Amino acid sequence: MSELKNKTVVITGASAGIGEALAREFAGRGYHLGLTARRFERLEILRSDILGGTGQPGLRIEIAELDVDQDETVAPVLHELFARLGGVDIVVANAGINRFTGVGKGQLADARRVIQTNVIGAIATVEAAAEHLVSRGAGQIVGISSLASLQAMPKQAAYCASKAAFSMYLDAARLELKRKNVAVTSILPGFVVTDIMPKIEKFPFAVPAAQAAREIVTLIEQRKPVGVVPAWPWKWLRPFFGHFPDSLWNKLA
Repeated sequence: MSELKNKTVVITGASAGIGEALAREFAGRGYHLGLTARRFERLEILRSDILGGTGQPGLRIEIAELDVDQDETVAPVLHELFARLGGVDIVVANAGINRFTGVGKGQLADARRVIQTNVIGAIATVEAAAEHLVSRGAGQIVGISSLASLQAMPKQAAYCASKAAFSMYLDAARLELKRKNVAVTSILPGFVVTDIMPKIEKFPFAVPAAQAAREIVTLIEQRKPVGVVPAWPWKWLRPFFGHFPDSLWNKLA
């Protein structure tokens, strides 16, 4: 267990999946935490579990209920959490969803929900984070995007589009905020075993959320502009995304 750091990280969508794994990994490295999610009761359980397992009495964890779908509530909730924590150093925009959405199958409502959460909700998170960190004069914003932002896949049209939009937004934010001493890191996970997508284990090179979190936190600490997780094999295959034959993805769908 690492010694406590004088750093605080806020993670949205922290009640399960990559968000929960990131909370555990950051805590293990000595970071104070601010955690948000729709399911407040799961945050309470997670906080108790982490505090009971770290052996670090000085570790601080604050939690807040937040549904990023309700984008008008994102800034007020996050700014209240930032104040409660006495300021933060890193904000991870992790909250996201996936829905299998075919084209021409009457699934507009599902597609709209994916876009609302993964684009509008994520942008609202980055906006609030940028306001806070710019006022502090330093910090880091991390967006959990996806390798799906680089490669279209059948039955994933809305998800791929949402992550492509968020990745481009993060790239633009990086250019704007660099001069204000705020770093922006875009994380592109491959196939990670979480409850966001069923039967993910059948996909190639799928990894547990805990492994993904270890790699993600290392990339964040290195302040990389873009990081691919897991590094093997996706880091080396990344230049080919968008150029794989359609037949490959149709077999996986």
